[in-house]
Amino acid sequence: MASHRKPRAALPAPAGIRTALTLVTAAAASVTVLAPPGHADPRLTADQAKARLDTLYQQAEAATQEYDGAVARAAELQRQAAQLQQQAARTEAAMNGLRTRLGSMAAAQYRDGGMDPTLRLLTTAHPDDYLQLAGSLSQVSSAQQRVLDQYAAQQRSCRQQQAAVAARLSTLQAQQRRISAARTTITSRLAAAQRLLDSLDAAQRAAVQQAESRATAAKTPRPSAAAPAGPTSAPHTEVPVSGRAAAAVAFARAQLGKPYVWGATGPGSFDCSGLTQAAWRAAGVSLPRTTYQQINAGKRVSTGQLRPGDLVFYYSGITHVAIYVGGGRIIHAPHPGAAVEYAPVGEMPISGAVRPA
Repeated sequence: MASHRKPRAALPAPAGIRTALTLVTAAAASVTVLAPPGHADPRLTADQAKARLDTLYQQAEAATQEYDGAVARAAELQRQAAQLQQQAARTEAAMNGLRTRLGSMAAAQYRDGGMDPTLRLLTTAHPDDYLQLAGSLSQVSSAQQRVLDQYAAQQRSCRQQQAAVAARLSTLQAQQRRISAARTTITSRLAAAQRLLDSLDAAQRAAVQQAESRATAAKTPRPSAAAPAGPTSAPHTEVPVSGRAAAAVAFARAQLGKPYVWGATGPGSFDCSGLTQAAWRAAGVSLPRTTYQQINAGKRVSTGQLRPGDLVFYYSGITHVAIYVGGGRIIHAPHPGAAVEYAPVGEMPISGAVRPA
């Protein structure tokens, strides 16, 4: 998202997918909005450099939410496909059992029905025995018809299940393509941000840091005299909170200093929506995975009604989310190269807020 602390020199690739990103260099090279590495634009001011970094991080965060949503959907599709495959296997096993029964019935009917009924009556010592036999054959025929009907129904069910599996797998392939495209977008934006940082000389870096500090100071509420401060937390005012919200806020505070990694949901690293999801899960509330879904997962509240534990969403595309902790402060996972931190609630343009149930 928007950069509001000095970015670190390195932007690490997400754990577990480094080997899958073989096209990163080509994708990053296609980004033409920046000057070539090592050749900073002499006309680039600190504010302009900061604005470009903010834009690149925001674009990466938007792609991260697309990635998160596609991964969650792919996992659900895999679960559905596996369930349907199990159902189809059970149906096929039942069909095999019915097929065996039908074969046995057909063989028995052939053996018993090979003699003409009139001749059988003549050769039967007692007519009563023949009538009893005829009734038994009639029952066998009726049972065979029932088995045939069951077999036909199982066959239709199996075909439907196999078609459903094929449809789920086709949709899963489409989701995997979306995941791949989102990965490429994320890595290209982060590579572009890294090239911009590499292109700045020491004076430009210092000027960018000063511009970030000025922007943060302009939006930071006055802290109380007793407010604590630390390397990963700006001064803030503690606000009493209870219930589930207290558990969510306590979890978020315990994550301060952990790195942002796109697609991560903890415990060692988080992206923005992964942090808020994990915080409320610790409070016993299940939130969906992405910012686009989380904004509809609670009661809408205005910024003037914010209480600790509320989720605050940013930018017109709803591409970033944080958890409000009171005193005009949020805790959030900002962007790659940064860590979970406190920030002023108004540091980025707010698009809405919700209170999870």
